[in-house]
Amino acid sequence: MIEINLVPDVKQELIAARRIRAAVISGTIIATIVAGGVVAALSAYVFGGQAIRHAIADEAIKSEGAKLASVEDLSKILTIQNQLTKLNALNEEKKIDSRVFDVLSAIIPPTPNNIQVSNLLVDAELGTLTIEGQAPSGYVALETFKKTISAANVRYKDDAEQQIDVPLASDISTTSVSYGEDSNGAKVLRFTITFLYAEELFSSKIASPTFVLVNGGNVTDSYLGIPKSIFADRATDPEESE
Repeated sequence: MIEINLVPDVKQELIAARRIRAAVISGTIIATIVAGGVVAALSAYVFGGQAIRHAIADEAIKSEGAKLASVEDLSKILTIQNQLTKLNALNEEKKIDSRVFDVLSAIIPPTPNNIQVSNLLVDAELGTLTIEGQAPSGYVALETFKKTISAANVRYKDDAEQQIDVPLASDISTTSVSYGEDSNGAKVLRFTITFLYAEELFSSKIASPTFVLVNGGNVTDSYLGIPKSIFADRATDPEESE
């Protein structure tokens, strides 16, 4: 069978172009419908679903808040919990003041230059240690006591197990020096000694420090028993003439 195409080429091209245009228009319409559906779905989620979720969350918050409010002593419980979170930091910062008794055992000279402590004050804010005491043997015992304090070191080991010595005291001062009578009526020299103590002394970060006397290699009783400024001390004491 023989077919003869009587449609000119231009007409055929026009028909093909119309088909393509129709396909594009159809695709565009379909894409627009799909996009509209997506937008509608998103709008429904945002304005509907989100609102519902917020409402549910608000209701849950109100419900749980009401339960918390009904707990007895809630504020105290919360305060305790907050304090518990700070225990580690507080434990690291705490001071071991009981070491002051070990210090006294190390720095009080033996007889006959011993002293008796009547009052002891540790000022953590100023970092000072104040000792009020009396010396039965007078100025020689007081001077020995001062020298012993200045010769005392705090010894400890660091994290690398290296031995470290730091001076126990600095800025040692003596005040309120006067003669008096003890409970037995014996004559004693009363005094107050104040000094800045080493930060390591009461630090909880240092375990088991020891206290040693280091005085340029000279820690003999004869050295500690000789006052450095005995004449000046006697000149400033009004009752020394007795």
